[in-house]
Order: sequence, then structure tokens, then C-alpha cells
Amino acid sequence: MKTLMFKKLRVLALALCAGALQPVLAQTASAPSQTPNGAAGVALSAVDAEAWLDGLLPAALRTARVPGAVVVVVKDGQVLVQKGYGFADWEKNIAVDAQRTLFRPGSVSKLFTWVAVMQQVEAGKLDLDADLNQYLDFKIPAYKSGKALTLRHVMQHTSGFEETARDLLTYADKGPNLGGVLKAYVPPYVYEPGSTPGYSNYATALAGYIVERVSGLPFDDYIEQKVLHPIGMKQATFRQPLPEALKPQMSLGYHSQDKAGTGFEIISLPPAGSLSATGEDMGRFMLAMLNQGRLGDAQLLKPETLKQMFTQVYRPLPEVSGIGLGFYQKDINGHRAFGHGGDTVLFHTDLALFPEQNIGVYVSFNAGGERGMGKWLRDRVFEGFADRYLPDARAAAKPQVDEATAKAHAQLMAGAHRTTRREDSTFLSLLALLSPLKVEALKDGRIAVDLAGARSVFREISPFVWDEEHGKRRIQAQVENGKVTRWAMQPYAFAFVFEPVPALASPAALLLLCGAALVTALTALLWPLVAVLRRQHGVAAPASSVGWVRWACVGVLVALGLWTACVMALENLDDTTVLLPLAQIATLVAFGGGLLASAWHAKSVFQAGSAHSKWARLLALLWLLSFAVLLGLGLAHHMIGFNQWY
Repeated sequence: MKTLMFKKLRVLALALCAGALQPVLAQTASAPSQTPNGAAGVALSAVDAEAWLDGLLPAALRTARVPGAVVVVVKDGQVLVQKGYGFADWEKNIAVDAQRTLFRPGSVSKLFTWVAVMQQVEAGKLDLDADLNQYLDFKIPAYKSGKALTLRHVMQHTSGFEETARDLLTYADKGPNLGGVLKAYVPPYVYEPGSTPGYSNYATALAGYIVERVSGLPFDDYIEQKVLHPIGMKQATFRQPLPEALKPQMSLGYHSQDKAGTGFEIISLPPAGSLSATGEDMGRFMLAMLNQGRLGDAQLLKPETLKQMFTQVYRPLPEVSGIGLGFYQKDINGHRAFGHGGDTVLFHTDLALFPEQNIGVYVSFNAGGERGMGKWLRDRVFEGFADRYLPDARAAAKPQVDEATAKAHAQLMAGAHRTTRREDSTFLSLLALLSPLKVEALKDGRIAVDLAGARSVFREISPFVWDEEHGKRRIQAQVENGKVTRWAMQPYAFAFVFEPVPALASPAALLLLCGAALVTALTALLWPLVAVLRRQHGVAAPASSVGWVRWACVGVLVALGLWTACVMALENLDDTTVLLPLAQIATLVAFGGGLLASAWHAKSVFQAGSAHSKWARLLALLWLLSFAVLLGLGLAHHMIGFNQWY
């Protein structure tokens, strides 16, 4: 059952997420500088930056099989590079134009929503620490402790909400009704608000809806009138579908160079990711954010407000980066940076600001590329840019942990883990069971982590703090009573941390599930063969209870087939209105009915005593155990139920 489909479903569930989060940038040095680590910095200039990008991107796009990209670099209030690479339409040979071509920056859209929220805070209409229900026309339940949800929790992605994925992104022919979508389903809490990172598109959309309500303007109108147009972003919009005047400028989105997407992606929670914008317009936004909230005659935010957004940082653990008010921390090479990443299914984007160096970089690709190389390339561009223009001037960290201690700590970290950005109350909780993140303790005290299909090795530099070898990531663990209770990885810590999987999502539970599925599958598939052999050898027909068990095993195959079809529909963004309830009902009938049938059969076999062989008794127990496992895990992971949301 642990298939590629579930790995793809994880990607779908995280659509509009924070991106791959390896953004980096440049420095303001006027001449090359030598760092203690021997890294020579290159002076950032328009000529050098464009030459470097020209040497990198055309060949990289071909290798990654990504049609096109746009890059914007700003520094000291000026645009240094603003350039399109490759094609907005591969078939028609239409080149990307940074001044004209629209890309979809996904969750980078959230930065505009946060600006809108803080504008209303400045206006005295919003309080970041008040119960946000006072701004709504429907009620968000309080957490079980009674703690209310606030806009500060929302902006720092500590709302505690469960992840949602259903209809997050579609190819509908009309845009969503924001209030209607939010009221249709309020996700349950997984954690107490303010306690745990859990990136939430729903919570962000809730903030946008609050702006709509307190301002008296529809969200799309507000963003245009109060955020985009004042700083000259006249070719940017949150509207879905695109206004007719902008449609000819929209880049096609691709899975890879030779596979175009279905069409224009409609985001059901617009404040979380529905922006379409040119590179030039995104440059304007960066310039305004780096210039104390001002561009030209427009003052989007007061300088003190922007400072507050960059300095009030929440960190899940002290040695990893965190999140300010909406802008997440992207520190790299020892330099402070803030911004956001974004992914739709087709577009992959990142934006980073270095306030101290007065530098901003924006990059967006119009395809995931072959084997996801487009997303990988986005991160490599940022890392390469930073290493060239903003090298690490810090001395290399020397481990402060002896080998014996490192080995002991590595053993504490080893095992299967799940993210705090997840679903617990729907069938998508299966993701933690089917594809947990695994940490391996190496013999020499290092740890290895398999994340997103790539293996990274980390060395402990201080107690329960590990730095990536040949990389820029950092891990810190929280230990209580001699056990790791959670750990965070920089730069993902603002969006989620990891914790050990519970027993019902453990590798042992997965092994039991696979074993139970195998037993029932073999029973169903071998049934015809057994029947033929029985007739050939004149063996009497088995008890009727055996027949019921066999039919239940066939039902298990049907249920698993329906779940497979359901997952495939999710991958393709198809409607699951019919498939999902069918899968749930089939699972209830097959798993529940199978347990009853196998219990009946086991009872009859053991009551008959020596009339049945030990092999018959063993098979009866095996069937009973298999259906008990299937029903138990099916209930635990919500394969049985009537909830149509996920």
C-alpha cells in the first residue's frame, strides 16, 4: 500500500506550502572579501548578477526540462536584474517577459495578505491578540483548554489547525466565494493555539476574510486598492479567473517541458495563494518592503510596523529559524533574511529579503520539471546566489560533543516521525503510517534523514543540535525525561516540526497492516484455485462460515481498489464526491463484516475441537487477527466513517 500515489498525495496536501525553503541572497560589499572559511565574496552588481544568471539558467532549464523562469534582484532601492528566461508558452515559442508575463507565486501571496492585516491593525480595526471571532460572522471554536485563536497565532502559523486538502486547488471556471468556503468546513485543532508550528492555508484565508469584513471591501478589491495599485503593481491580481485584459499575459503552467498543465489553477482559499503577477511587479513589492514600507508616494505600512513584522519572531526551538509576523525567517550563511516560498501544482517560487543588506531576490519557475528538478533548481539558484554574493563569514562550528555522547543522542533521534502539519481526523492520517520521515543513527554518531526523496547527513555540534554536512540545514531536538519529544529542522521549522509517530502509525503497525492485507488478498485470489482442486479430489465443501470469510476477503480487495481510485482522483484534482463515500462504505462492510465472519468461523472451528486440524485452527486465528488489524487501523485512520472533508 505504500505507493507512489501516497507520496504524490502528500505533495497535493501541501500545495501552496512554503516552498522548499532554501532561499538565499546577496551582499552589498563593494569589493571581493575573504571569509575565515576561505570563501571569496563577489561584489554584487547588475552586470555581474546578470552575467551569472545568464550563465546558469538557460542550461539549467534545459536540464530540468522546465520551460521558463523569471528572476528579479533589487538592491539599495534599485532593480539590478529583472529578466525572463525560457518560454511562457513552449509550443508557441512565446518567451518569458519579466515586465509582461504573469506567473503564479503560490504562497508568496500570503505576504500581501499579511500587509493587509497589518494595515487594519494600524487603522485600529484589528487587534492581533484578541479572539478573532469578534471579527467574524461565524464562530471558530476555542481549543479544548478554552484558549481562543488570535491573528497573531494565524500570522505565525501556530493556529493549531489540522491540515486541509480537499478542493484546495481546482480547475473550475469560476472563482470561489471566500466566506462560503471558510464556513463550509472549519478544520479541527491538532494542537493548542500558540504552542506548535502547523502551516495553515485555512487560517491564512481566515485572516483575509477578516480584512474583508472590517474594511467593508471584498478581499480582491481591497488588495488591489490598498496594496497592489498604490505601489504600481498594475499587472498583478488575486482575481480568479484572470480578468480578460490579463489573460493573454499568463504563462502556461507545466508539469515538465513536454507536459502542460490542465489550465489556470483556481485556489479555493484566495488569500493563501491566488496571486498572479509579473516579475516587475514583484520587484516593486520587494522595493517597498525594503524601503520602510514605502515606494514612490505610497506608504503601505509604517516603518515601525514593518520592523515589528521582522523582529517579533516565534521559534519552536531556540537554535533554529522561526517566523515573524507572516514573513518567515530564511537566514543563510549567517545573514538575516525574511520572505516566503510558494508552490502551486505547476508554479514554484521563492522571495527573500535581506533587511540589513537592503537586498531582495524573487525567482519563479513555471514547471516542477523532470523528477521535480524545477523545484530543486529554484533552491539551488538561491543558494548559489548567496554563496557568490553573501558568503558565510563565520568560523566553522567545532563539535562540542564527544563521540560516545553523539552516539547516544543519535540513538534517541532514530526512528519514524511525523510532521505537526498534518491531518489526524481524516483518512489522510494514513500518510504518517505509509510514509513517515525516518531518522537513522549512523555508527559514528551522526544521523541521516530521508526527506523528500533525498538523504542528508547531520553531525552533532552541541547537545541535541546537528548541522548538515555539505549543506545549510540545522536540526534541534527537544528532550524530556530522556526521550526526544519533538525536533525541528531549519529552514522548515516555521511551518512544522517533527515528533515520534504514535503506536498506531508506527512501522510495526504498517507491518501488521501489510500482513493482514496480504492474508486477505491471498485468500480471495486463491479461492478459485482451491475450489477447483477441491472438486478434482472430491473434498467436501467447507463450512458456510468459510464462504463468508472469503467473501469478506474479496470485499477487502474491492475496498482497497476504491481507495486506490480515490487517491488517483485526488492526484488528478478530480472530484471524489462519489468515490470517497463508496470507499468508506466498502471498508466498513469488508473490514467489519470480515471480523464478524472470521470470529464466527474461529468459534465454530475451536468448538469442534479435534474435528479440525491444527492447520485449520491456525488459519482461523490468522483470519481473525487479520480482520481485527484491518478494522482497528481502518478506524484509527478514518477509512471508516462519513466525513467527506480532508
